[in-house]
Amino acid sequence: MDRKQHWEQVYNTKAPDSVSWFQEHADQSLRLIHNTGLGKEAAIIDVGGGASRLVDDLALEGYTDLTVLDLSAAALAVARQRLGKHADAVHWMEGDITRAELPKYRFDVWHDRAVFHFLTDPADRRAYVERVRHAVRPGGHVIVATFAEDGPEKCSGLPVMKYQPETLHAEFGDAFLLIEHEQETHHTPSGTIQQFVYCYCRKANC
Repeated sequence: MDRKQHWEQVYNTKAPDSVSWFQEHADQSLRLIHNTGLGKEAAIIDVGGGASRLVDDLALEGYTDLTVLDLSAAALAVARQRLGKHADAVHWMEGDITRAELPKYRFDVWHDRAVFHFLTDPADRRAYVERVRHAVRPGGHVIVATFAEDGPEKCSGLPVMKYQPETLHAEFGDAFLLIEHEQETHHTPSGTIQQFVYCYCRKANC
């Protein structure tokens, strides 16, 4: 089963609020986005956003240029249905982030919670970073969260990578300045605990 088939199966067979990564509100992500100091017109992409409710909170706060990209059409459909008439104000993209064609320097903020750690192949990680370099404007903001060093070995039946702040930042290289990093103790809907690490970087101005 390839990646797309896997995630379509997940979202076609499980309730969105039952998957391990579910958050009622993505408070840590929201706070880091606020910390960028950007206005409500900032162009924000949520990579792997799928059925995440981050887009709901951003829209409610008045952000007007929102993009959600996910591999799963089923996940995107869940979010669109949930948002109702407000869904028309969001740009929805179905695609694999390691292959997606994104506009150059389109985004002020790149957000990803729990996609990058699924990229166990170094070639996929390099392809992902190339898309960040291409799509984020010079001086733009990159917020990526993955499983921490003491996080789980697998998620949704798939192997994952685990990171310290330094090793996560190293995947992106010197073109990205590490502004801050944080830990998150995530309580899953089933009651287990998962440790995440967040890195917030600025892309170089050139």
